Amino acid sequence: MPQFLIFLVAGAGIAAGARWVARNLERAAEEARHMADEAERQAEAARSAKARDLGSLEYDTATGQYRPKPH
Repeated sequence: MPQFLIFLVAGAGIAAGARWVARNLERAAEEARHMADEAERQAEAARSAKARDLGSLEYDTATGQYRPKPH
């Protein structure tokens, strides 16, 4: 009978440990997804900022549009 109690306590400890590990792995995976999403947003912002930065513009009366000034 004492062996049964020892196995019961050991089994409960193993089950609790497995749940703790699973929760920590899930939390780490969620944090990694969040960091990847944030990095993607920052990269997209950097790409769009570069695409919009044309430097100084001047008005072209022939076409009626603004164009980058020649350097």
